[in-house]
Amino acid sequence: MPELPEVEIARRNLVRWFDGRRVVRAEADDSRVFRGAERSRFARLTGRVESLERKGKYLLFTFEQGRGLMAHLGMTGRFVRRPEGHAERHSRARFHLDDATVLHFADPRLLGRMEPVPAKELWSLEPVMALGRDPLSEGLTAAQLRDAVGSTRMDLKVALMDQSRVAGLGNIHAAEALFRAGLHPARKAESLTPEDWRRLARAVHASIDFGLKEQEGEEPAYLEDGAVNLFQIYGRAGQPCAKCGTTVRAFTQGGRTTHFCPHCQPLD
Repeated sequence: MPELPEVEIARRNLVRWFDGRRVVRAEADDSRVFRGAERSRFARLTGRVESLERKGKYLLFTFEQGRGLMAHLGMTGRFVRRPEGHAERHSRARFHLDDATVLHFADPRLLGRMEPVPAKELWSLEPVMALGRDPLSEGLTAAQLRDAVGSTRMDLKVALMDQSRVAGLGNIHAAEALFRAGLHPARKAESLTPEDWRRLARAVHASIDFGLKEQEGEEPAYLEDGAVNLFQIYGRAGQPCAKCGTTVRAFTQGGRTTHFCPHCQPLD
């Protein structure tokens, strides 16, 4: 699933593609991407994009005349730019620009989401209001991380993935941050020391920065079958740890597969 770095890259690409351009036509297929939303409003999203913001994994578009769009990439969604007339597989919605290019929202599994709403309502939408602090756009200090996560009895990795506590972290970057910080994913948040929180806050930022650097581009390489694994711990079960050589292990945690090094990330 695209996480904070990939969604931020999508935002930066869209800002660049929309810059100086006008949307001359917007169209959307009848698909569950618009579940619960008024799909007919999508066709009104024409003219210039005045701002494109992000909170966690949500993209918030503001168009001329006070029109807005909330978008979530889901598991497999992405925005791609193609020449006019190019048939894009799994395209669910399209912005036709005045430079003869088309911005497609392609989503093979239809797990993404789009909701056209008045721009003034974007930040008050329930999914956006429910989000916790965004480490990239709002910053995240050790104290802020402790306040967001430290009071729960959840396992630490599960708590980091709770979008109401920290917005944007998913399975990959939560695992990567914990490995960088030397903390076991099953530690209880309430057990962390002040130094643990400092290391973890630094590690969250380091993992996000790594993701932004390594996957920057018009079509970021997500971790899929056959793709090169760029990460230090995620997806490396059975392989030697990059730091100490110990075999990386995996277990199921909160319904997701968690990867960790038993030597670098002791539980006790």
